[in-house]
Amino acid sequence: MQELLQFIQTTGFLNIELGSVVMMLAGMLFVYLGINKEFEPLLLVPIGFGMIVGNLPGVAQQGLGVETEGSVLSYLYFGVKKGVYPSLIFMGVGAMTDFSTLIANPRLILLGATAQFGIFATFMGSLLLGFNILESASIGIIGGADGPTSIFFGSKMAPHLLGSIALAAYSYMALVPVIQPPIMRLLTTKKERVIRMKALRVVSKREKIFFPIVAFIVTSMIAPGSAVLLAMLFLGNLLKESGVTERLATSARTVLIDVVTVLIGLTVGAKTTADVFLTPSTIKIFLLGAAAFSVATATGVIFAKIMNLFTRNKINPLIGAAGVSAVPASARVVQMEGQKYDRSNYLVMHAMAPNVAGVVGSAVAAGVFLGIFGS
Repeated sequence: MQELLQFIQTTGFLNIELGSVVMMLAGMLFVYLGINKEFEPLLLVPIGFGMIVGNLPGVAQQGLGVETEGSVLSYLYFGVKKGVYPSLIFMGVGAMTDFSTLIANPRLILLGATAQFGIFATFMGSLLLGFNILESASIGIIGGADGPTSIFFGSKMAPHLLGSIALAAYSYMALVPVIQPPIMRLLTTKKERVIRMKALRVVSKREKIFFPIVAFIVTSMIAPGSAVLLAMLFLGNLLKESGVTERLATSARTVLIDVVTVLIGLTVGAKTTADVFLTPSTIKIFLLGAAAFSVATATGVIFAKIMNLFTRNKINPLIGAAGVSAVPASARVVQMEGQKYDRSNYLVMHAMAPNVAGVVGSAVAAGVFLGIFGS
């Protein structure tokens, strides 16, 4: 009987708390949005399930939680904490990215760069809300809608906020189809939405091979702090474009990125326990993240409209929204939004230029912060 009572004391039913229930319900909501609404299911399903695992009553008490040294989850979380997973994801992203549109129309780099204004605006907003300078810099990266970069940078500058930052960044990446369209419609006219952009020139294989090498050297010279992320991104792209390493490129953009995505989603979700997540600072982070993403979207659209004042070859301002780093979700949103007004207008290839520029831009912005505040 004594052993039976002892067993009952260890069950989750007797250790359940309101905060854990709230977080488990939030995890179920993430799973629902991923499966039923198809909001980035590759992200939301493992994150949501991880939130259920991390907040299940009894897991932490049995020494199985992310924070318990030597547990399975703590070993898996090591890749998040030390920036291993984000770097591997960048390699996979590079192996599936086509920089041709950016090479063919380099002025669209400006849209990807301008959209990073959301990062610096959020940095200032975080300072005003009482976060210290390192925390504010980490929270600011959410404005780029780049989950891997947010994790990589947050793990170095504000590890105590890493779970909240990662969850906010991935949540807004998943909500791109919800957040961006209203802003795009608000800032453009019907006439602007049907602008047809000039056909892109054909980019040679030699240009595609040289681009990742030259781009890596230039961007890493500007922001050495982002060299690891940029190296993995451009190496993945070089594997794809070289034509002689297709096996490696295929592995990077399929098996490798899939495995890492599952691990990063599960462990980030498990990290967001009630005692860490249900706090005023986390609420502030989520509000700042929403504002950052909205500002980044609006800035890209507005700058595209400004560029049209000085050029004959007009840019459809909708593609400015793709300047955030959510690849390729933002480019798909631009395509769908544009076709609501002209079914025969194909914007996705043009939108990929600022989209991939945004990936590079957010990594460079993180490197700038790391160079200023990391020492």
